[in-house]
Amino acid sequence: MSAAIRPLPPQPTNPCFGCGGANEYGMKLAFEANTEARVVTGRFRIGAKFQGSNGFLHGGIIATVLDEAMGKLCKLSDVRAVTAELTIEYLKPIRVDQEIHVEASESKREGRQLYHQGTIRNEAGDVLARGRGRFVVIDPARYVRQT
Repeated sequence: MSAAIRPLPPQPTNPCFGCGGANEYGMKLAFEANTEARVVTGRFRIGAKFQGSNGFLHGGIIATVLDEAMGKLCKLSDVRAVTAELTIEYLKPIRVDQEIHVEASESKREGRQLYHQGTIRNEAGDVLARGRGRFVVIDPARYVRQT
């Protein structure tokens, strides 16, 4: 693995539904960050427990995957941020058993506002879904985890 590639595995104490390791019902999504290209990627086969109907992924799960990938970009800027806006375009149905490739990159930054974009592709490279997100940088000291 290149020095520019940084793994972003689920953290065992994080209760996040998408990327945390401490949520028994969560997706436990793991990504890789390319610190030179400033891109986050992931490869997944999501599975039937996250389907909408007839063997296809639920639209909310597709949105979650894109939100998580775009959110992980904040680690490249060493900031904590929360999703303020999320726009998803569902271009083609995604089967629960197919491998998908997720990629997210930065668009721009305006003060505390971070703008990111992401895509989900199949193995042939066809774009199945894409998203845009606006993330707001927060001060983690102002937000205390409630148990």
